[in-house]
Amino acid sequence: MRVRRPAVAGIFYPAERDALIDAIDECFRHPLGPLGGGGSGSSGSGSGRVRPDGAGGEGKAIMPIAMVSPHAAYMYSGAVAAHSYHAASSLKPDLIIMLGPNHYGLGSAVATMVDCQWETPLGGVPVNSDEARRLVRLSGILDIDDYAHSRDHCLEVQIPMLQYIYRHRFSILPIVLWMQDRDTASDLGSAIAELIESSGMSTLLIASSDLTHYEPNEEAYRKDGELIKAILELDVSRYYTVLERLDVSACGYGAIGAVMVAAKRLGASSASLLKYATSGDVTGDKGSVVGYASIVFS
Repeated sequence: MRVRRPAVAGIFYPAERDALIDAIDECFRHPLGPLGGGGSGSSGSGSGRVRPDGAGGEGKAIMPIAMVSPHAAYMYSGAVAAHSYHAASSLKPDLIIMLGPNHYGLGSAVATMVDCQWETPLGGVPVNSDEARRLVRLSGILDIDDYAHSRDHCLEVQIPMLQYIYRHRFSILPIVLWMQDRDTASDLGSAIAELIESSGMSTLLIASSDLTHYEPNEEAYRKDGELIKAILELDVSRYYTVLERLDVSACGYGAIGAVMVAAKRLGASSASLLKYATSGDVTGDKGSVVGYASIVFS
């Protein structure tokens, strides 16, 4: 079996196992994270490792069908990302379908991969090749192309978080999109929903995306706030309208669109914003920021 080796270990997150676990712990305990800076949630094992419990931002249990999570370096977006992983930690999915943008434009426009596992400092996670091939047949627009996944960080940074919150064995179905228009999102999202409906597997969907890029903090909050309203209303048409009208530079907008389509078909009736923050909220430099959101669909 081929191994997809880490492309951004040591850059976006630590390359050494213990340091990586400590970094993820810090994401949960960070003042912007779901445990608000520490104390609660310890595993009691003596390691100090956080035990996520699946509670939402107000302590209310959430059982997500799908979620949106950012993908910057952990020091910038990890605390925001930890909110959606905290909410999903009470699940036990067999399959995690992950969608994100193809930042480098490598390979096929909409691509998955098969017959491999993704390696991180926390171990290997297998790709579910049978389900990936079946989704290729169902979608008509999805190709099998390892090269498209070779350098991108958008899905890679999600995997250590998944390994951290889940102790059971799970598989992934990774998808990166260079083509992110509304028709692509609709076709792919519908095919994903059909796959899940017929598979009988417990499944979690993840859309990996950052939001506004390199604008003043106030503008990021304004633009992203309006875009998030459309996401929370599960209104795909309005979502794409806001993207275009405000020229929101969300890099994984097609991933979010496809997951919205799939989540609605799978019965999601609500969406919750667990956390929004910008890189400026982390670093204090608010002149040119990137926006991050954790959103769950249930």
